[in-house]
Amino acid sequence: MTANVDGVPGKFATLGLTYDDVLLLPGASEVLPNAVDTSSRISRNVRVNIPLLSAAMDKVTESRMAIAMARLGGVGVLHRNLSVEDQVNQVDLVKRSESGMVTDPITVHPEATLAEADALCAKFRISGVPVTDPAGKLLGIVTNRDMAFETDRSRQVREVMTPMPLVTGKVGISGVEAMELLRKHKIEKLPLVDDAGVLKGLITVKDFVKAEKYPNASKDAEGRLLVGAAVGASPEALERAQALAEAGADFLVVDTSHGHSSNALSWMSKIKSSVSVDVIGGNVATRDGAQALIDAGVDGIKVGVGPGSICTTRVVAGIGVPQVTAIYEASLAARPADIPLIGDGGLQYSGDIGKALAAGADTVMLGSLLAGCEESPASCSSSTASSSSRTAAWAPSAPCSPAARASRTRRTATSRRRSPPTTSSCPRASRARCPTAAPWPTCCTSSSAVCARPWATWAPPPSGRWSPRAASSGSPPRASRRATRTTSR
Repeated sequence: MTANVDGVPGKFATLGLTYDDVLLLPGASEVLPNAVDTSSRISRNVRVNIPLLSAAMDKVTESRMAIAMARLGGVGVLHRNLSVEDQVNQVDLVKRSESGMVTDPITVHPEATLAEADALCAKFRISGVPVTDPAGKLLGIVTNRDMAFETDRSRQVREVMTPMPLVTGKVGISGVEAMELLRKHKIEKLPLVDDAGVLKGLITVKDFVKAEKYPNASKDAEGRLLVGAAVGASPEALERAQALAEAGADFLVVDTSHGHSSNALSWMSKIKSSVSVDVIGGNVATRDGAQALIDAGVDGIKVGVGPGSICTTRVVAGIGVPQVTAIYEASLAARPADIPLIGDGGLQYSGDIGKALAAGADTVMLGSLLAGCEESPASCSSSTASSSSRTAAWAPSAPCSPAARASRTRRTATSRRRSPPTTSSCPRASRARCPTAAPWPTCCTSSSAVCARPWATWAPPPSGRWSPRAASSGSPPRASRRATRTTSR
């Protein structure tokens, strides 16, 4: 076995660097933080205003997190541990949460009960719905003000709605004209109708308010918030991908633990050819793996095998590449092909985001850093010493723990399964706890690419395994740093 100049055998000579091993080299700068452009691509055709994605984990990203991420300039990737119907509904919730004009508004028929109308408002977090006949003709509108003092929830909508004629607009009305009508008549919703009185759209005052409050929100061409969704690499994934694309998902992520395999590559190609939206493939950790995904036709590459805070791949299987090295190696194949890279996992601190971007990533995917936010679907538990949220990672095609199986069963109990459940296809969960966090800062996009939300508080986990010295320091114990290397931006 031939040794290199340092005496290390050639087989082991590859340099592997993690985020803890490197620091960014400071240099001269004439750019102010609020002048930095933090926008970046996550795929060929999808761009975000801050280079952050929320991970497709069932304790991190559902509709609330996806909405919060998109409003602040990032994007959320909805996890796939849901039935197809539930995941499609999550996409719909995000797309309907904010829009320049709702082209397909939620409506209710006049014979519906107040309880049904109220349930619709609660599901989509709206204050009222138009009332239409079977042909789509606008008959009136029912809002919270109409239902507020009604004690009999079995009454029909026609009995309490505000009937026509209503203040309406024509399709194609400008935003300025719409806002003037809303202000003049002191109304919150402006239905858009054609010459026959058929409802064609809806403009709400909340959309104008949200546009002013979140000027850096990531939106599609129609003014709706961006959202992605994860799918697997199986026959079921093809049906799921098509349904998600039809529901309005802006991109799909083929979420596999080992993307550099013939089965995963085959399904990525099939999914890409069956949908019209961008498809991101992963996960890989080498230059050859990234090139294989490019050859399969993906629009983006997700990099990371084993760096996640609760991932056990490196312990159980002994497989992985230190994340900084993995990102750099993948970039050697992705840059010539003009394919964006997503650094997935391993980020413990906000400074690690900048290191990932310097190594070659275009964006990063966050899991544990977001799991403590109130928008995450993780369950919260409190004690006198600390407050924490449960987070979990899922490995496909692995034996399922009783807790994971029970959680999955509860999620799909009210939905029709697409295929009979089997033990071999049930995901395996790795669970952990993370401290709760403050809401995202509203000024996140005004600083720099490494801006991330701060921890509100910190406390040792319930296990109490931190040393007394670390616990009393008032900040999370940092991993012992080895001799660091510097890298240019």
